[in-house]
Amino acid sequence: MLMAYPPLLRELVERCETLRRQSASGGSQIARQLEDATYTLCVLTGTRQLDTALFVARRQLADAMATYGSPHR
Repeated sequence: MLMAYPPLLRELVERCETLRRQSASGGSQIARQLEDATYTLCVLTGTRQLDTALFVARRQLADAMATYGSPHR
C-alpha cells in the first residue's frame, strides 16, 4: 500500500481540523478551503469522508512514527 509523505499528511490533518473548527462560524471562503483540504486528504488516504480520512491519516502517521521514529518538520 502506498503511503503519503508523513509531513504532508500531518499538515493536511491540522489544516482540516482547523478549518472544520472555523467553519462553525460560517463563511463561504472557509467552507471552500475545507472542501479543498478534505478532497486532498481523502485522495491521499483512499477514503471518501473527512472523518474516515482523518482516522486513516492519523493511523498512517502513528505507523510512520513507530517505523521511522520522530519525523523532522
